[in-house]
Amino acid sequence: MGFLGTVFAMLVTEFAEQSDAPAAAAPAAPAATPLAATSTPVHRAPGLAGTPEDKAMLRAAADLTRDIARARPEIYWPDMLGSALLGYGALGLAIATALRGGSWGVVVALGVFSALALYRALLFIHELTHMHRDALPGFRFVWNLVVGIPVLMPSFMYEGVHSLHHSRIRYGTSEDPEYLPLALMKPWSLPLFTATALLLPIGLLLRSAVLVPLGVIVPPLRTLVWERASSLSINPGFRRRKPEGAMARMVFWQELGATLWAWAVLGWSATHGWLPLLIALGVIALAALLNQVRTLVAHLWENEGEQMSVTGQYLDSVNVPPPGVWGAMWAPVGLRYHALHHLLPSMPYHSLAECHRRLRAHLGLQSTYERANYAGLFPLLARLVRSTMGTRAKG
Repeated sequence: MGFLGTVFAMLVTEFAEQSDAPAAAAPAAPAATPLAATSTPVHRAPGLAGTPEDKAMLRAAADLTRDIARARPEIYWPDMLGSALLGYGALGLAIATALRGGSWGVVVALGVFSALALYRALLFIHELTHMHRDALPGFRFVWNLVVGIPVLMPSFMYEGVHSLHHSRIRYGTSEDPEYLPLALMKPWSLPLFTATALLLPIGLLLRSAVLVPLGVIVPPLRTLVWERASSLSINPGFRRRKPEGAMARMVFWQELGATLWAWAVLGWSATHGWLPLLIALGVIALAALLNQVRTLVAHLWENEGEQMSVTGQYLDSVNVPPPGVWGAMWAPVGLRYHALHHLLPSMPYHSLAECHRRLRAHLGLQSTYERANYAGLFPLLARLVRSTMGTRAKG
């Protein structure tokens, strides 16, 4: 959420000021070790901002996948509804177990399962941002009713925002709401960035229950909340523009639903006990943490604000294809093919594996396409950490 980007920027500034301040009687720091002398060299992606278009790859991506570009309702509906049902069911069992004084080990296990299922259900918000409005009639409405509003994360928080991340002239620049040069920041910025996700459920509750209603009678607050705390973004410099037309009407109804739900939850908790709400907040915080970890490896994060070609965007992004099996868990709903998604933003998630197979077979293992394929989560995290260590050494 946008305000988390602001919190992250504030914490980074505070830590930077403390770390840059001279310590009394501190020993002199050793000379910076050249990057080549470290145990594992960091291989950056030089010149991605100036990468020319690989027209053969772009043409193949379009030509070889047209027949599988239709969103299939027989996949979308049961996947989304089933994930939500499993998530809420496990959450209900976790709450019931805790209220009966049962084992907290069981509560935690059910909470983890609930977080994984709701994480998958929540990530359909990404599909909504790319889906043509007529592709799956009723899907947006039902998703908001079943998932978005109950979790206080209605679809307007991503619609109209994520599209900027795919813009040819905005990706990786200061106008991209979903980009930060994380690989070029200091090492402690990564755990700090990850930990801010734990604040998300509290921030969402505060936004819907307090800030949005107050904004109705305090217009400057309304403007501030809309610009700074109404988008799922990580760039603290991003300011969201005021909605207009159909978007404004959609925002009104979704915010009204979220506010009424937040009031109902708080009112029930005040009269029946706070434990169920605390468990639910913990589950959503875990789902947010999973997403933040996924975000760390969605891109290489090495661009310093320059415009990039579509091929450059692709190479700055990440695929984690099979044979690894865990990618489907930490990057569900097609997000393990994030680089491929930047080539084909409107391709339904259920078709991305077949798109990947076709392109890899057609273009070969020595192609530009192959350069964005990686082995798994932990090698990517290690690369990102090494990159920040390299930046520190150079700085």
